[in-house]
Amino acid sequence: MKFYNREQELELLAHTRDIAFTRHSQLTVLTGRRRIGKTKLILTSCENTPTLYLFVRRSSEAALCAQFAANASRSLNTYIPTEITSFVSLFETLMTTGQNISFNLVVDEFQEFFYINPSIYSGIQDVWDRYKDKTHVHFIASGSVYTLIHRIFMEYKEPLYGRCDNLIKLKPFPTTVLKQILSDYHPNFTNDDLLALYTITGGIPKYIELLLDKQCFTMPEMIDAVTQENSIFLEEGNILLIQEFGKKYGNYFAILSAIASGKNSASEIAGAMGNVSVGGLLQRLEEDYEIIARKRPILSKQGTQNVRYEITDNFLRFWFRYIVKYQDFIQTGLFSKLAEIIKDDYPTYSGITLEQYFREQLREKQIYKNIGSWWETSRGKNVNQNEIDIVAISAESPKVFIAEVKRQRKNFKPELFQQKLEAIRTKLFFNYEIETACLTLDDM
Repeated sequence: MKFYNREQELELLAHTRDIAFTRHSQLTVLTGRRRIGKTKLILTSCENTPTLYLFVRRSSEAALCAQFAANASRSLNTYIPTEITSFVSLFETLMTTGQNISFNLVVDEFQEFFYINPSIYSGIQDVWDRYKDKTHVHFIASGSVYTLIHRIFMEYKEPLYGRCDNLIKLKPFPTTVLKQILSDYHPNFTNDDLLALYTITGGIPKYIELLLDKQCFTMPEMIDAVTQENSIFLEEGNILLIQEFGKKYGNYFAILSAIASGKNSASEIAGAMGNVSVGGLLQRLEEDYEIIARKRPILSKQGTQNVRYEITDNFLRFWFRYIVKYQDFIQTGLFSKLAEIIKDDYPTYSGITLEQYFREQLREKQIYKNIGSWWETSRGKNVNQNEIDIVAISAESPKVFIAEVKRQRKNFKPELFQQKLEAIRTKLFFNYEIETACLTLDDM
C-alpha cells in the first residue's frame, strides 16, 4: 500500500531534522499501537538523508551491539568497532560521530531495553546531555508499548524525563483518508463497504493493507479474511495486549470482553466478573493504557455516576466481541461457522460503529467544541431513556447539532426523536439554535 496521510507528522520530523543537522541534536519520541505505521512514517521522513536504523529485539546486549555496530559502519560509511558490547558505549560512539556527520539515528522498539538492561536509559541520558549541544544527530526513539514509552520519557523520576524535543503519538487514519484509500483500491465501493472497513480496522494502516491487498472490499469478504485459518487477526489482540498488561492480563481481558458484549457500566462489568471490585482496573485501562474511555452524557458534571465505558480501538472492540467470545470455534476449526455468526450479528454491531464514524467525521470538521451523546437514567433504575446518539456543540455560537443514527432511514421514528429533542432542549439547550438530522449510511 502506498503511503497515505501523515502530512503534519512528516512536516514536524523534517523541521526537527533541519534543526538537528544545522544547529544541534534533537530527540523525537514516536509512539502508537502496533500496526499504526510508525516505522513506515520514520523511514519515509528519512528518505534521501543519512540514516542509521536500529531495531531492538530481545537478545543479549553484546549480540545486539555487534549487529548495531556493523549496521552503523555500513549506513554511515564510517568505522564503528564491532567489539563494543555496551549500548551506552555504542551510543556515545555514534554521538561522537555526529560531530562530523549529520544523520538520523532511529532506535525502533526503544522500550525493549527495559527488558535487556534498564540501566541503558540512564547511560543514554548521560551521553545525550554531554553531546547534544555539539553534535548533529536527529535521534528518533520509537516504541509500540505505550505504557513503557510514557514511563521512560514522561515520568519525572525516570532518567530521560524532559529530554525529548517532540512527542508524536500516531493515531489511526481519519475517515477522509479511509475514503481515499478505498476509492483507490475499489472505486465503486458502497458506503456499507466503507463502514465495514472502518468497523473492522478502525483506520489502522496495516489492517487496511492486509484486507485490501487480498481484494477484500465488502463486509462478507473482510469477515472471511479475518476469520480464516492462520489469519493474523485471530492472535492480534493477544500480541497487542499481553505485553502491555503483563501476567495479570486475564482480569483486563475479562473487563474488555464484558464491555465488548454491551455491559458498559461499572456495576454491569463487576457483575460479569462475579461482583469483584473493578474500579482500579477500569482506571488503569483508561488512564494508563488508554484502551477504554468513560462516556458521560454531554454537559453532565464531572462527578456524575451516570457513566458508560467503551473500548476506544475499533479492532479491539471487534476482537473481544467475536474472536475472544467464540474462541472455542477457533480451537475446533469452525472458522466458517464463526464467520457466519459475525455476518448475522453485523447489522446490529455496525450500528454502534456508524455512530462513532459520524462523531469522528464531525471532529474532523473542527467546528465543534464538544461532541458526544446524551441520555437520562430512570430514577432508581439502571434504565436509559431519551437517549440521543450525537450532540455536537458549536465552537463559535450558541448552536447545537443533534442527530439520530440509523443504518437505514426507514428505521427512523420522527415522533420519538421529537420527544427526545424536547427533553434535551428543556434540560440543556433552551437558549440554543438547534439543527437536527437523521444520519444513515447514505450520509457517510
